Amino acid sequence: MNSDFLKAIAKNITFQAKALKDRHTTEINAPVSYVCIFAQLEDEYNELTEAVEKIGKVIKKTESGLLYRIPNLETASGILKILKIRIPDPTKPERGDADFNVADYPSFKEEYLSRPGFKLITRPDMEMIELMEPNCVVRTYFSNPPVDKQLL
Repeated sequence: MNSDFLKAIAKNITFQAKALKDRHTTEINAPVSYVCIFAQLEDEYNELTEAVEKIGKVIKKTESGLLYRIPNLETASGILKILKIRIPDPTKPERGDADFNVADYPSFKEEYLSRPGFKLITRPDMEMIELMEPNCVVRTYFSNPPVDKQLL
């Protein structure tokens, strides 16, 4: 797999996640913070990792995969700088996810968390709101603090 194909996948995930976000929120202009490609098979994971390592550098290791700082990539929701390749996980059948920065996270949380499709996920150093829709090929997240602010 070449890096152009990898970039196309990341751009498509962003486009699809933006559409999901725009269907359920008024955060139409929220910029993308981070994209994760969900590898479905070990061979695909290896191909994706090989492609991203040609253009990016590892900035964080997690149990579910590596995060890379990539050269600025123009997407439907602004410049993407962070890309993750997720280790295959049967609970993640989608193509990937995109994380978006909202201007006022506390107000966003108050307005949307009780709505269908939205779920709060807490971590020791952050929290995020997940947005999923049945039969959708991507997931959308809103993190606090934003992923790009945590890592860059």
